[in-house]
Amino acid sequence: MQTWVALLRGINVGGNNLVAMKTLCHIMTEAGYQDVKTYIQSGNVIFKHIATEGDKLAADLSALIQQHCGFYAKVMVFLAKDFSQIVASNPYSSLMTEAKQVHFFFVDEALTSADLSKLAPLKSPTEAYELTSHGLYLFAPQGIGRSKLVAKIDKCLGIDTTARNLNTLHKLAAMLAN
Repeated sequence: MQTWVALLRGINVGGNNLVAMKTLCHIMTEAGYQDVKTYIQSGNVIFKHIATEGDKLAADLSALIQQHCGFYAKVMVFLAKDFSQIVASNPYSSLMTEAKQVHFFFVDEALTSADLSKLAPLKSPTEAYELTSHGLYLFAPQGIGRSKLVAKIDKCLGIDTTARNLNTLHKLAAMLAN
């Protein structure tokens, strides 16, 4: 049994694609996932499963949500050790005064068509970013609400992302440690 982290993209946002985390836990448990735990309503799930491939788990979870909730949700799945490494590797820990200033944009496949030349002109003078194999760290001390970079990040990277702030990442890492 391995421990996994699933991140659902675009659920419970703006009154769309609604799914209660209690319902999600029930659906997953009924389908054979074990020790299912969620954190807040934005689709953060920790669970155990015998599977060895995150891509297969992600597809299975998307299908379960489609079947039981009536909409497609992109799901990204990571081994607990990989997720914990992402949290621990924050390159901006010395710059930030609040954990909500750093976001990580997760990707579930290689960034083969990323147009990094488009990212630089979009970032504000106070923003900084660093690309990794699992996604992109963004330091945004002014917040991400008006960030031009955030608004176009998927297009520049050429792939869907799902972002979580460092507060959420730390909480999930703590849940993994228990």
